Amino acid sequence: MFDQEARLERMLARHTDAAVVEPMAGRPTVVRRDQILVATDDAAAVEDVVRRWYDSGHDEGGVYLMRLRPQARVDVCELATRLGGDGRGRGLAVAPNTVVYGQPMWWSGPAGRPRPAGPVPAPSAAAPPRRDVTVAVLDTGLSAHPWYEDTDWYAEQREEVAEVLDADLDFKLDAQAGHGTFIAGVVLRHAPSARIRARRVIGGDGVGDELGVVRALTWLADWGRADVVNLSLGCYTFDDRPSPVLARALAALGRDTVVVACAGNAAGDRPFWPAAFEPVIAVAALDGQERARFSNYGRWVDACAPGVDVASCYLDFDGSRPPMNGVDPDAFAGYATWSGTSFAAPAVAGTIAGTAAAEDLPAGAAAARVLDPAKARTLPGLGVVVGG
Repeated sequence: MFDQEARLERMLARHTDAAVVEPMAGRPTVVRRDQILVATDDAAAVEDVVRRWYDSGHDEGGVYLMRLRPQARVDVCELATRLGGDGRGRGLAVAPNTVVYGQPMWWSGPAGRPRPAGPVPAPSAAAPPRRDVTVAVLDTGLSAHPWYEDTDWYAEQREEVAEVLDADLDFKLDAQAGHGTFIAGVVLRHAPSARIRARRVIGGDGVGDELGVVRALTWLADWGRADVVNLSLGCYTFDDRPSPVLARALAALGRDTVVVACAGNAAGDRPFWPAAFEPVIAVAALDGQERARFSNYGRWVDACAPGVDVASCYLDFDGSRPPMNGVDPDAFAGYATWSGTSFAAPAVAGTIAGTAAAEDLPAGAAAARVLDPAKARTLPGLGVVVGG
């Protein structure tokens, strides 16, 4: 518990506009102070209601960000509840700007950071793919690696998707630096022919917010070429209900895109979003044949895959920590092992993408085949076992 609290304090010190809120006892979350997200179509109506507290507003590409005056001390959770009505579609699409975080850490997941590993063989397809498949990885970005640095899809990536490894300039890797690169590697291990499309939505410390996720999903919907989307991040909401703003962004992707998300690392059954959305494939982590001790579970979880000591491509980085017992704990030569539901999710996303490519299937049909409970083992609270 002390370690969790220390991590939380460090995060709040780094993100000074974030605050812990707990409208429901024992079910905390973190939001950006004095910020609410509003579906663009509802922005004018909401602005009229909050006029006396209103500071500024900006259309952020598919979602309207409203900032309220700090002096007004508005409870953004209470405001979202009031504007949202009874939750049966008659209210306005409003939500606090909830903080999201990658899942090996920090809320209560395993205290693990990546560990250096020896070279892992580059993925190779057993047979030529029957169609091209694109997997969008919305995460910390993407760094160059021999597995893919010569591919045309990597050459197409823009500079702004490059990972930031040491944002605070302390000569140490940020807590989740390399997270996106590692996840892209897990996808490729299961779908070697996949084209990865990266977008940075969380920092190297693993922290972002709902605004960044919604903007990325809107960009993907406009781009229209993602077969599978991997979201190895998420949050708990203040009322344990789905954000209507995020729901609209996911729906805009359309039925031709499959979304896979990690179930979270709190070892509980509290819904973790976006994984708990009905259309999203929520993925828990296995340790051998059993649930990993840190993995979330519940009726809202659809699948599970190995999530302990997963091996993948990683960064080249030699940090400042000294060797211990002859082992340098932060000298990475392009490969690592890591644990978390973050790394179970891309195994499922990659399996779906690989099936679609090998069998010339739409992503939805491939997902139905991979997750068919009649053809695979299932575990209570964990769903269909994929690759376990």
